[in-house]
Amino acid sequence: MNHQPVSVRVDERDNVAIVVDAEGAAAGARMAGGLTLAEAVPQSHKVVLHELAAGEPVIRYGEAIGLVNRRVRAGAWLREEMIDLPAAPALDELALATRVPAALEPLEGYTFEGFRNADGSVATRNLLGIATTVQCVAPTVEYAARRIREQLLPRFPNVDGVVAVTHSYGCGVAIDAPGAAVPIRTLGHISQHANLGGAPLVVSLGCEKLQPQRLLPSAAFQTYSGAPLPVLQGDPYVLRLQDRDLRGFAEIVSAILRYAERRLEELNRRRRQTVPASELIVGVQCGGSDAFSGVTCNPAVGYAADLLVRAGATVMFSEVTEVRDAVHLLTPRCVSPEVARDLIREMRWYDEYLGRGQADRSANPTPGNKRGGLANVVEKALGSVAKAGTSALRHVASHGEKVGAGRGLVFAATPASDFICGTQQLASMNMHVFTTGEGSPYGMAMVPVIKVSSRTALAERWPDLIDLDAGPIASGKATIADIGWELFRLLLDSASGRRRTWTEHWGLHNALAPFNPGPVT
Repeated sequence: MNHQPVSVRVDERDNVAIVVDAEGAAAGARMAGGLTLAEAVPQSHKVVLHELAAGEPVIRYGEAIGLVNRRVRAGAWLREEMIDLPAAPALDELALATRVPAALEPLEGYTFEGFRNADGSVATRNLLGIATTVQCVAPTVEYAARRIREQLLPRFPNVDGVVAVTHSYGCGVAIDAPGAAVPIRTLGHISQHANLGGAPLVVSLGCEKLQPQRLLPSAAFQTYSGAPLPVLQGDPYVLRLQDRDLRGFAEIVSAILRYAERRLEELNRRRRQTVPASELIVGVQCGGSDAFSGVTCNPAVGYAADLLVRAGATVMFSEVTEVRDAVHLLTPRCVSPEVARDLIREMRWYDEYLGRGQADRSANPTPGNKRGGLANVVEKALGSVAKAGTSALRHVASHGEKVGAGRGLVFAATPASDFICGTQQLASMNMHVFTTGEGSPYGMAMVPVIKVSSRTALAERWPDLIDLDAGPIASGKATIADIGWELFRLLLDSASGRRRTWTEHWGLHNALAPFNPGPVT
């Protein structure tokens, strides 16, 4: 008996479906509903459900993802080169706050165990942070951090780790250009991250353009003078490597270690306490997406996002180029016309930014995205915005802007690059959810990263990298709600320190990549 291929059609208006079977579907196989495949179709790729004439739209998620540029017979494999990219939604013609969702029923009684900071923020990890103002000092700080982990950290069991906040910014840039505000405020917020207790050591070279006072303009700095270290009491402590009191590399490292020991003593006294789930600020992102991402993992994240919003938490989704072609679905959901205009502002800014670089949104999909069945950026965007769930969009944060607790659903403008998006979201979030279809070992040092796979085949191939498999949604073995609730509970457990993510287990931490739209000199 011939095997009947399993396929997924998301919306009743769709004229394509994607193949679920890991081995794909063979030519001549008969699908449910009686359609016979005209050719073999790989897993996650699209099969045409009825004949399409040249110029007809391809419908997926109930939306046109492009126009076929030739006649395509029923049962054919619809490939990327057969679809022409449509124009993006016109920003001046969007509906503004016309279908604002009703407030979701509150979800009460959910808590996690976190660390309360003096500024009112809540940490999910208790970390010693060493911030930097310029890349020149990064190797020195990384060396000192290794010494701290080896020599000091074992004496402080209540401290979760040491993070060197190093980056590629700080000098050789037009520091007063308007675009410079983006990386500066991003790095400033990261340096005072909740998971660092809001009080980092700042290591400066001395001659760089990004001086400590510019990185943290409201901080009261204390400069190293060779004297005994004062109690920090929440203020950053700055070491300038070019100061005459610091004689040689060994003394520089010793000064960092002396500060670190004092700060570790403070951090070690901190204890977790029960706090409401409303203190969570969760960044959601996708990377290595495939055609299943918009069917399984992203809708499951969207369901969890609704649960978080119901519990009073903040959920940030991002990635401008992976929202741009679905923005017409979001502006009606904005809580007010003003918020909708803010969303349009960020779309327009990025259109213009890409235009200055003689690029456009079509540059977004990667070879892996296409191998995973995504034909173009429109299809990718329609699947990406599923992470936003169904609640009203309450706030739009511009590049590098910090988002606080209790804001509900927020769009935080970032590029779609995994590393840059994660860096910008890190300015605010204390938990991170990362969905993937093709697979990615991406991780962050300062917050737990929960990896959710779109396909069971990926979870089985990477059992020690994927934290949660959303693949059973495609096979009908689980619902979106099932996986959404599982993710919600996993977030609370991980935030409480009861569960370590695989990236934490292996220590997989990507370097920070601040977005710099300004000139380099």
